[in-house]
Amino acid sequence: MKTVKFLLVGAMLMSATSFAEAGAATWIWYPGDYEILMANNMQNRRTERGAFYPPFWRMDSHYVLVEFFKTVDLAADEEVEIYAEGQYNVKLDGRLQFGKLDRLNIPAGRHRLNIKVYNQSAVPAIFVRGKTVVSDTSWLVTFKDTDWIDMSGKASDKSMAIFVNVGSWSFSDAQVAPSQFSLPTTPKAAAVTERGESSVLVDFGQETFGFLKLHGMKGKGNLSVYYGESREEALDTAGCETLDRIYIDHSQPEDFVMSASRAFRYASIVADGTLLFDNVSMLYEYMPEEYRGAFRCSDEELNRIWDVSAYTLQLSTREFFIDGIKRDRWIWSGDAYQSFLMSYYLFFDAPSVTRTLYALRGKDPITSHINTIMDYTFYWFMGVYDYYLFTGDERFVRQMYPRMESLMAYVLGRRNANGMLEGLSGDWVFVDWAEFAMSKKGELSFEQLLFCRSLEVMSVCAGIAGYGESAAGYAVLSQELRQKLFDGFWSNEKNAFVHNRENGRQSSQVTPYANIFAVLLGYLSAEQTQAVKQSVLLNPNALKITTPYMRFYELEALCALGEQEHVLKEMKSYWGGMLKLGATSFWEKYDPRESGAQHLAMYGRPYGRSLCHAWGASPLYLLGKYYMGVQPLKPGYGEFCIKPNLGGLQWIEGKVPTAGGDIAVYADAKTIKVTADAGQGFLYFSSAKKPKTNIGVVEKVGGNEYRLLISEPKKQYVVSYLKIQ
Repeated sequence: MKTVKFLLVGAMLMSATSFAEAGAATWIWYPGDYEILMANNMQNRRTERGAFYPPFWRMDSHYVLVEFFKTVDLAADEEVEIYAEGQYNVKLDGRLQFGKLDRLNIPAGRHRLNIKVYNQSAVPAIFVRGKTVVSDTSWLVTFKDTDWIDMSGKASDKSMAIFVNVGSWSFSDAQVAPSQFSLPTTPKAAAVTERGESSVLVDFGQETFGFLKLHGMKGKGNLSVYYGESREEALDTAGCETLDRIYIDHSQPEDFVMSASRAFRYASIVADGTLLFDNVSMLYEYMPEEYRGAFRCSDEELNRIWDVSAYTLQLSTREFFIDGIKRDRWIWSGDAYQSFLMSYYLFFDAPSVTRTLYALRGKDPITSHINTIMDYTFYWFMGVYDYYLFTGDERFVRQMYPRMESLMAYVLGRRNANGMLEGLSGDWVFVDWAEFAMSKKGELSFEQLLFCRSLEVMSVCAGIAGYGESAAGYAVLSQELRQKLFDGFWSNEKNAFVHNRENGRQSSQVTPYANIFAVLLGYLSAEQTQAVKQSVLLNPNALKITTPYMRFYELEALCALGEQEHVLKEMKSYWGGMLKLGATSFWEKYDPRESGAQHLAMYGRPYGRSLCHAWGASPLYLLGKYYMGVQPLKPGYGEFCIKPNLGGLQWIEGKVPTAGGDIAVYADAKTIKVTADAGQGFLYFSSAKKPKTNIGVVEKVGGNEYRLLISEPKKQYVVSYLKIQ
């Protein structure tokens, strides 16, 4: 095995938003394996008050023996370097090569190159570099080659192995093995330090994440560190969620860095014996991300909401999109699905999406829903489709399709006699943390809606993967389920979907969830849409949502119905309410009726609430999609729609990142300016007078509605119009 230099650095990650392209040498592995092992390592870092706290769902592992394959056609002899994580052998044209194989000479002509790697503790991976032969995304890999050796010693020419495209990231340094990846850190000073008789309290001024560092530590004794997202939590040594206790013996002063990264704003440090230290700082640990998206408007509070939303998502974006940085630090499918959508409007970090999808899916055989939650399985399917829509990456869909198919087979196998789903033994039917009584028994209309959408996703992805018959079959299943949905749950009396049906009996309760998603998925007629809008979404007597998780969808549905002015007031009230209470990142839950320490409690614990939760950052998505009005209509923004909506603001401006560049938008009551780096689409707007443009021709599409084709890359289109009051 060629020596691999191990470096604990973040520099091996070229860019969180770059792919390993064909033709550029990179480390490669069996798709999903590196993601699964990295997720295992990350999620098992969780502790609660020093106790190890692993996830409660099944955790899979990597294949320990895999074989990489590549056919090469060389115009001249070529020497290649081979690096591997694990023990490996090499076959050229089916014959095992002997001797030291960190370099291999390949003669001119057409050849088959196979490299088999074994590694029990890390993911088997290779890095190959020659003049033309490099390890890139064009290689294939299998975990079972089934080759046999004949009497001549030559491997069989035929194999029943199933080869798939390799997985990769942007690991382009041959000397740095993928298993040694770590997130980078940067120094961060404390904002305020308070010294007491026996303790030191440090405040870093905002929610943060990383390793506490004590400078000039010397002496002998016990060191206790109590972390807090709030001052109250850090000072509550008996109730704080996270702490570290270690024994230190330093005869000479030296800087001491805690071994585990933590989420905190405050830290209370208690040292006994002869321990002394000079001051405290931290190493902020982060995922390198570029804020490609931007937003500014005439309302400074809304600008602050966007900024804090961006920071909240930044903190919650680590190796994967996680839920919250203090408590779980796990990959939850429902949380991740929202992070995907927010990221498309801030980072456009496609690799983090695919890593998270692989990690959530795991491996066959399927024994439970993703995270054990029925609705989270459906969010996973929807996440695959949205990834395709925003990026246009058909390769990933084809690669993931077999895992989609086996997961859907599991779901279909759990249908009841009505062809619907209800919670079975081992299923967690989540929906939302609701304060009102809500049955989760029987057939929930919400679950059937997500199930129906997932079947539609399967139909689209089967078509992309080349399975036309399966695509047609899934389309039929989705159509049948949609009809059953309306037959079983739509109430003409209540002008809405009712919540559930138990033992064939329709309940009378109307909850927001199914009705919100029916609007978002376009399942309702125009008449039904208006009925739901009035009876549920704008009804002051309807059941209320208190989590940012479901406010995300509730406010999106209202924006989709043109209620941006209403949503603007809600954002200022809800997210602005957290800011008024001193929030520096957005919370897992906010209820304006609460006060004081009530804002910190959840799950029966005084500090159980996460004060930095990814699902709290939804204004990023809402402002990008429904105020700047940018969204893809065809995969990869091959065609896009721009429909600015001031929503009561005097002006808005910003950028939305896309697969091919950025789309910049400015709008006020008289002018709209648009620049798109790539692709084409239409700018839609309403005007009280005949509009003018500097490029192209404005088309009237009816009444006071107009559109303008945006087709010239990097050219700024300027429209003069008059906003309808």
